Amino acid sequence: MRPLEPIGQGMRVVLGISFFVLFVLGWAYATFGGYVSRTFLADPLTMVTDGWTLLVDQGFLLDIGVTIWRVLGGFVLAAVVAVPLGILMGAYKPIEAFFEPFVSFARYLPASAFIPLLILWAGIGEVQKLLVIFIGSVFQIILMVAVSVGSTRRDLVEAAYTLGARDRGIVRRVMIPANAPDIAEILRLVLGWAWTYVIVAELIGSSSGIGHMIIDSQALLATGQIIFGIIVIGVIGLVSDFLFKALNRWFFPWRLA
Repeated sequence: MRPLEPIGQGMRVVLGISFFVLFVLGWAYATFGGYVSRTFLADPLTMVTDGWTLLVDQGFLLDIGVTIWRVLGGFVLAAVVAVPLGILMGAYKPIEAFFEPFVSFARYLPASAFIPLLILWAGIGEVQKLLVIFIGSVFQIILMVAVSVGSTRRDLVEAAYTLGARDRGIVRRVMIPANAPDIAEILRLVLGWAWTYVIVAELIGSSSGIGHMIIDSQALLATGQIIFGIIVIGVIGLVSDFLFKALNRWFFPWRLA
C-alpha cells in the first residue's frame, strides 16, 4: 500500500464485503459464544427471524415506505429552498453578508430540539416530521453550497466578462455549471444526515415508520427487531448513496463521483 495509490474496482468490492463478513462473524461469536447476553444483543439468526416476522406478519414494509417518503419529502423541500439561496450567497457578497450570520448560527441548532415546538405548531402528523428533516438539512445545504459557489475560479469569471457576459450570465453560465458536480455531492452527503433526523422525529409522537417500530421493540426488549430496523436504514442509505453516485457520474461524466 502507498498513500493515494488507487486500487482496482474488484479489490475495492472484495475489501468492502470483507469488513461486513468479519463484523458479522464477530457479532455471532460474541452472542452464540455466550459472551453477551441475548437479552441485550440478539444473535444474527434471531435478528433474521425477527426481521422476517416484521416483514411478513407486521406490515413493516409499510413502515419502511413511510420513512422513505418522509426523508425524501423533507430533503427535497430543503434542497429547493437551500440550493438557490446558497448560489446567491456564494455569487453576491451583500446577500452573503445578510444571510451568513443567521445561517451559521442556525446550522448549530440540533433539529431534535425543535420537536416539542413543532408538535405544538403542527401536531404529530406528517408535517411535523417533514419540518424536522427540513430544519436539519436546509441550513447545512445553504452554507455548503455558498462556500462551493464562492470558491469559483476567478479566471473563469474574468474570461466570461472578457467575452461579453453580464452579471446574470456569469452566475447562470459559469458559476452554476462549474459547481454543479460539487452541489450534487453536497446533496448526497446531506441526504445521509436526513436519515438521522427522520428517525429522531419518529421516536416521538409517531404511529408509523422505522423509528416507531424501533421504540416499540425497545419496550418489548426485542433487540432482534431493533437491530433489523437499524440494518434496514443502513441498507436503504447505502442504496440511495450508490444511486446518487451513479446519477452524478451520468450528469457530470467529466468529474469523478
